[in-house]
Amino acid sequence: MENLAYLDNAATTFPKPPEVLDFMMEFYSTHGVNPGRTGFDLAIETEETIISARKKIMALFGGTDFNRVVFGLNATDALNLLINSLLSDGDHAVTTTLEHNSVLRPMHYAENHRGVEVDYVPFDKKGYVNPGDIGAKIKDNTKLVIVNHGSNVIGTIQPVEEIGAICRSKGVPFAIDSAQTAGVIPIDACKMNIDVVCFTGHKSLMGPTGTGGMYVCEELEIVPNRSGGSGVDSASKTQPGAFPWRMEFGTPNTIGIAGLLKGIEWIEKKGGIGAIYGHEMELTRRLVEGLSSVEGVILYCADLAENHLPVIAFNLEGMEAADVGTMLDVDYDIACRTGLHCAPLVHEGIGSTDIKGTVRFSVGPFNTEKHIERAISAVTEIAEFAAKKA
Repeated sequence: MENLAYLDNAATTFPKPPEVLDFMMEFYSTHGVNPGRTGFDLAIETEETIISARKKIMALFGGTDFNRVVFGLNATDALNLLINSLLSDGDHAVTTTLEHNSVLRPMHYAENHRGVEVDYVPFDKKGYVNPGDIGAKIKDNTKLVIVNHGSNVIGTIQPVEEIGAICRSKGVPFAIDSAQTAGVIPIDACKMNIDVVCFTGHKSLMGPTGTGGMYVCEELEIVPNRSGGSGVDSASKTQPGAFPWRMEFGTPNTIGIAGLLKGIEWIEKKGGIGAIYGHEMELTRRLVEGLSSVEGVILYCADLAENHLPVIAFNLEGMEAADVGTMLDVDYDIACRTGLHCAPLVHEGIGSTDIKGTVRFSVGPFNTEKHIERAISAVTEIAEFAAKKA
């Protein structure tokens, strides 16, 4: 474990800060009760921790009302709730070919089972979507535009402010999937014309798995397609209309939300998202520089001069991505991700579908220069092996 070079932070950041783990254990040992369901002191104190987390996330996304921070399982859960609540028979939606399956699969279901029409806007050879192309797809019955803020495969960050301005001018709700960007890239929902920010807690927000949700701007009304216990207005047969209870169902992941709160506080303690992003991109630039010098390496959309995450996809000529990943793991103790990364249309766009995807290195806050140099050296040796085998 001590020798592991973990370069799979786009899947989940690892390790988590010790402060997060310690706080979760202490909190659940002393406040492991159900928040917001009764009035004794301990339950009220537990609910105050949940409220503190809402406030932190609201501020992180430039929000105006912490009650409109809605907690769920993760970004996938939030995206499903949003898509299935806003779209119905006869509606139209616009998204992109950069999306994760957390958007593609519920959109596919909406198309095939609920009578929704969906347009998928492609990205260019550098990995970016043209805002005008999205605007051109909007129709009178368009009820949602949803865009992946930062690709989990090729790392490109989309011009969401420009896309949001187009949607705002046409009166169409605009949502972003911030699974890869929340906690590492500034997001100001008001300034960027974003109506809904769907987020996950276990990646760059440094929280545990099983946390996430959405921030819903005040102008957008959503009638959820779920209902259940909320702890308020229990005599009513319908879901409460006020946020957050309108969009939250059942007992929340209290220990997870507490960990998420501490994760955001850890980010603040380290100088904020700008400082962390600067560290990660410095290492990523060295990684790209090193990989670019290795004969046989194919890099995808790795021009770091433009908006980019610390995520790099590559292949080695003559080898399948899965085999490279196995060698990195077994022979070099380097953890990475291989395959289609739950984003099949991205691989269609970059031409890696037939070769079963790519190898992905994703840098996190705990990576060091030694990790990067080991990765470059390992890929160099594997490339030499592949050349000899050919």
